[in-house]
Amino acid sequence: MSAKPLDVAAVRSRFPALMRPGAGAFLDGPGGTQVSDSVIAAISGALEAGIGNLGGAFEASGHSEAIVAAARSAVADLFDATPDEVVFGPNMTTLTFAVSRALARRWVPGDEIVVTRLDHDANVTPWRLAAADRGVRVRTVEFDAADGTLDVAGFHAALGPRTRLVAVTAASNALGTVTPLADLVAAAHEVGALVYVDAVHHSAHRLLSLRGLGADLIAASAYKFFGPHIGMLVGRRDLLESEDPYKLVPAHDHGPDRWETGTQSFEALAGVAAAIDYLASLGEGADRRSRLETAFGAIRTHETALAERFLTGVGEMPRVRLFGITDPGRLEDRVATFALEVEGVHPRVVAERLGERGLYVWDGDYYAVGVMDRLGKAPDGLVRVGFVHYNTADEVDRVLAALDEL
Repeated sequence: MSAKPLDVAAVRSRFPALMRPGAGAFLDGPGGTQVSDSVIAAISGALEAGIGNLGGAFEASGHSEAIVAAARSAVADLFDATPDEVVFGPNMTTLTFAVSRALARRWVPGDEIVVTRLDHDANVTPWRLAAADRGVRVRTVEFDAADGTLDVAGFHAALGPRTRLVAVTAASNALGTVTPLADLVAAAHEVGALVYVDAVHHSAHRLLSLRGLGADLIAASAYKFFGPHIGMLVGRRDLLESEDPYKLVPAHDHGPDRWETGTQSFEALAGVAAAIDYLASLGEGADRRSRLETAFGAIRTHETALAERFLTGVGEMPRVRLFGITDPGRLEDRVATFALEVEGVHPRVVAERLGERGLYVWDGDYYAVGVMDRLGKAPDGLVRVGFVHYNTADEVDRVLAALDEL
């Protein structure tokens, strides 16, 4: 089923933060998105109804169990998995640290892991530290500084018979580059390596399928796709069952919750399910996964138009330098996230000047420290402008006009 066009005005009406009198243009989606009215209602509704911890012999505990089950089901649909393959945690970083410690138990000196410099540091440093603890070598794959694309040949060269794990991003939170995940996963599996995918930035823009991709583990954070601040890990059931996480004695010995340390934020989990249902409401289909597929088709079409408009405008500004893919004909290879600099103006000053005009953008390294090192832009970093589906062509024009003034 083809995607129906996105009604951006109707979308924006669902986001109270966007509709406040005097609200600015939120162009900081890569750092965290705003939430819809249904997410706010779900979070407050869960708290108003009363929440008890899991396992109790009373109604409020059952309410919490229902919230957890609904959240697992929703995330399973988002990533084309099953509910017993969904793990929750405070954020993607914390989950990655936990998984890295568990998987590293099997590593021995002489083993190797592969990370890419295109990744957010949350998918690099946890693996580096685990490797150091086990005496394991880390191979780093570079990216082409000219267009921000991963060195695929270098990736294949880094793989070997002792490669135990590959950590790779689905989309760069700095440059917007989309990596050729399917090919990378297949190559890693050929040498017997596990693949851990950072989908944090990708998840607001495009769908992933755990089954279709063949990945072993996918990590994301709900606040990057219009939900609350909570992380999630989606992994193959057999892998989650066979590995031994660090856990307390009373924790379950089976199931995804054996990976979940402590009490989860039940109200946030209610918000996760609501965020995914909101996204599904933008599409059509017989089930939630089908609705998500058509919704993300519409989102992609809208964001591609915004990206093309922005690239065309920036291309006419000789004092603004854009990093990453700049060719409007290659929009399939990137999402609408842009890192740039204005000649002679510090990134922080650019962000401040835009902020004064009600244009909310980010500056610095955005935890993509490897990217900034590779581009020679550490420690000050770059300015980041990120568009998501609730942004408009008018907001693109406003930020272009402000950059032109600078």
